[in-house]
Amino acid sequence: MKTSINNQSNGLGGILKFILKHNTIFIFVLLVIFSALISDVFFTETNLSNLLKQVSGIGIVSIGMLIVILTGGIDLSVGSIVALLAVTFAILVNVVILPVAILLTIVLGFILGSFSGYLIAYQKMAPFIATLALMTIARGLGFIYSKGSPVTFDSPGGSFMSNFANNSTLFVPNIAIVFFIIVAMAAVMLKYNVFGRLVIAMGSNEEASRLSGIKVSKYKFLVYAISGSLAAVAAIITASRTNLGSPNMGVSWELDAIAAVVIGGASLNGGKGNAVNTLMGVLILGLIGNILNLLNVPSYPQQVVKGAIIILAVLFQKIESKK
Repeated sequence: MKTSINNQSNGLGGILKFILKHNTIFIFVLLVIFSALISDVFFTETNLSNLLKQVSGIGIVSIGMLIVILTGGIDLSVGSIVALLAVTFAILVNVVILPVAILLTIVLGFILGSFSGYLIAYQKMAPFIATLALMTIARGLGFIYSKGSPVTFDSPGGSFMSNFANNSTLFVPNIAIVFFIIVAMAAVMLKYNVFGRLVIAMGSNEEASRLSGIKVSKYKFLVYAISGSLAAVAAIITASRTNLGSPNMGVSWELDAIAAVVIGGASLNGGKGNAVNTLMGVLILGLIGNILNLLNVPSYPQQVVKGAIIILAVLFQKIESKK
């Protein structure tokens, strides 16, 4: 009898441990089921398509944020970089051919991210301060270049990008496909590529990595450059979806990206996290917004719910660590 009770206890403990380990996936599945129960329109093609379009920009930014957070850093500038480069892309696409506009925008994103990376990696500035400064600068430049007004697409290249961003392939929005490709590339890089493994190693123990001969400053510089480049991609697809670039784009995206990464199980101390779980975190945030919109809940309570979800995600992490 005692053995039977012990076996049941071990079985329940194993199930609980499995649930805690994969809590992000369980939360996502529960939210999907709940959404389907409360709304008849949730599983319609239109609603699912809109949901994927809404999360794609923030999702791409979140992958960049994940790579930064894996090193134990933070990037508060991504939302403002999106705004500045959305304006920049809208200006460029009206004056140069589309491939050049895309390339220049991504290069500018790399340069902006490199600015933060240089201050953090080589000038030993705190990531919070360096990226906060860039956040302020980038948002201000966005308003200066746009003169405070949205810049609309007015060229064949702009029309092409707008059509691309608002259409689907095999019922999946094109911009969501771009997002999924970036998630897949990040997942492969972090698991199988030397660069990805070194990033995780740095986040786990930076001093040990340095003593092992890893050029910590070089890789720390690169992760912020990558974050800036991905913010540029997000700016391009966001501007293309709305057919304009606005300095008001990307407001609070840095906070949503951090939330998605944390909900996905990454540690803000670095060294723990993966791209697939970050994808789940992005989708969970999108589902919360979608559910509350379907229930006609105003935007302010939505922020409260998001905050509560973040707290629960962190608590799950602590419980899992203890287990």
